[in-house]
Amino acid sequence: MDQFERPRTYGRHQAPAPYTGGDGCLVTVVRIPVRIVVLVIVLPVRMVWDALVATARAADRVLLRPLGRALSWLGRALVVVPAVRLYAWVLTPLGHGLRWLGAVAGQGLRWLGAALFVWPWVALWRYVVVPVARYGFVVPAGWLRRSVLVPLGRALRRAYRELLVPAGRGLAVATAWLLTTLIVRPVTGIRRYVLAPLATAARLLLEHLVVLPLAWVHRAVVTPLGHGVAWLAALLVRAAGAAARGVGAAVARLFLILLVAPVAWLCRRVLVPVAREIAAAVGVGWRVAGFVSRAVGRVIAWLVWHLVGAPAVRIYRTVCTPVGHFVRDAVWAPVRRAAVEAGRTAREALRTARATVRQARRDAWRVLVGGGPVPEPREPVSPLTRTLGSTTTVPSAAPEPEISLRKQG
Repeated sequence: MDQFERPRTYGRHQAPAPYTGGDGCLVTVVRIPVRIVVLVIVLPVRMVWDALVATARAADRVLLRPLGRALSWLGRALVVVPAVRLYAWVLTPLGHGLRWLGAVAGQGLRWLGAALFVWPWVALWRYVVVPVARYGFVVPAGWLRRSVLVPLGRALRRAYRELLVPAGRGLAVATAWLLTTLIVRPVTGIRRYVLAPLATAARLLLEHLVVLPLAWVHRAVVTPLGHGVAWLAALLVRAAGAAARGVGAAVARLFLILLVAPVAWLCRRVLVPVAREIAAAVGVGWRVAGFVSRAVGRVIAWLVWHLVGAPAVRIYRTVCTPVGHFVRDAVWAPVRRAAVEAGRTAREALRTARATVRQARRDAWRVLVGGGPVPEPREPVSPLTRTLGSTTTVPSAAPEPEISLRKQG
């Protein structure tokens, strides 16, 4: 093929085989028996697994879903619908009646409580406590403050300003001069002319006798000796570090040669290929077992259908369906119509009872509380000036005023 010719693409029927690395003849010889053994071990597990999956799906489709729908319908028919009807037909009217009774009782109790507990205390506060407090305490206290306490306070303030303040100032000046003359000036003279010269002489003596000799000893003796000791210690530390590094490298090399290299060779040459082959054999065995299990399942399904399913379908179509239609048309439909008529009659009776209870409640409220007259129901009176079925008026008649039924009653 020419080097400039474009390579041909593979079609779907000419897809290249997957690349596999060269494993050698020994691995190829051992691989087939391993896969056969793994297939023999895995096949029962796969068949049991497929049987359990098929059983679970059939149970879900045939048993659990219809059972769930039946339980849902039964719960709705036995619990939800009766509860809703009980709430709408019994509890709601009962709640309205109890609320009306509670409102009436609350208003009566409110009036009684106000009459027994609030109004007497309000009257006592307004006509007894307030006058007694005002004319027995407030007015005398105000007169006492204005006529006695305010003039007395002003006299005491004037006496304080004119007598006590000047006397206090003179006493403070005399006390300050006496303390300065007897205590502050003698102490200041002793510190300045006695203690300060003694401190200066002691400082000079300590500096020439102690500090300067110690500094010379540190500079001429201690510092060179410390440098020598530090150099010797550093030399010893470097030598010990070099020896430790050499011993560590030798131990690490020996550990690598005697333990790590054999373990790595064993893992790379033995364990990894064995694990890879076992994993591949398990995968292939699982897939082959799936094919075998699927074939066995199809055979069993074919047998079950021809032995059980087809006769059951035939019996259902030829026997159960006509019987069910007869029961639906001859038994269930009349019973359902009778139940519907009974339910309609019961609803009408309950509606009439609710209207009667509501009217009785309104009449009782009107008797207890009072209200305006209720207009009697009557037919609306159409004005004479309008024609029948239209909004136009008779040309020769005057129009009448528009008055609503509520205003007319």
